[in-house]
Amino acid sequence: MGRIIEICANSAQSVVEAAAGGARRVELCAAIPEGGTTPSYGEIRTAQALAPSIDINVIIRPRGGDFLYTRAEMQSMLYDIEMARQLRVHGAVFGCLTEKGDIDTARMKQLIEAARPLSVTCHRAFDVCRNPFDVLEELIALGCDRLLTSGQQPDAVRGIPMIAQLVRQAAGRIIIMPGCGVRENNIARIERETGATEFHTSARSLLPSRMTYRNENVPMGGSAVASEFEIAQTDRRKVAACVER
Repeated sequence: MGRIIEICANSAQSVVEAAAGGARRVELCAAIPEGGTTPSYGEIRTAQALAPSIDINVIIRPRGGDFLYTRAEMQSMLYDIEMARQLRVHGAVFGCLTEKGDIDTARMKQLIEAARPLSVTCHRAFDVCRNPFDVLEELIALGCDRLLTSGQQPDAVRGIPMIAQLVRQAAGRIIIMPGCGVRENNIARIERETGATEFHTSARSLLPSRMTYRNENVPMGGSAVASEFEIAQTDRRKVAACVER
């Protein structure tokens, strides 16, 4: 089996670019500067219409920040999973922790049961949990199909030692997918040194705004947005470079 590329797509247009570059799958997210939150119904529908050939996984995350959710947030996640199932996307991506940093197995079980028959990925909540090798076994027991991880490091290159250990421990029972900082210039190294076969990357470039009139004195967001007149979008050329072996 060849290398499988999943693109962290921040818009329907990014999904189009991911498909054009040869990616197998996308994780569609909103609010990328916050680490990704659930995209809108309209964004998902548009992505499906414009790129029908690519598998779409939808992140189920009601807010940025930690992964300890209130009862109200859990209900929002269940409604969003219901939306994802109705839209017949390929998969759902989520993760829940307890206040002590363990995987919240009860809530994960509830979300997984609600998501089926969709594919289920546990996202990088794993990277801030305690006892990752114990948590891996819990995720396998819960029936997760895939784990997205940077090896509990700021990026997947620095996480190579743990990712390689997770791949060995998983032994094919769950897919270990390195993500965060995966680029066209390091993916071959990560593949070689971890034994992973699926990889998660943004493959984005900054595009200039098409606005000709620009009032740059009134920012629309927080400091995480460098400029209101640059648009981050998946770049099909970067996707293709990651797909190539």
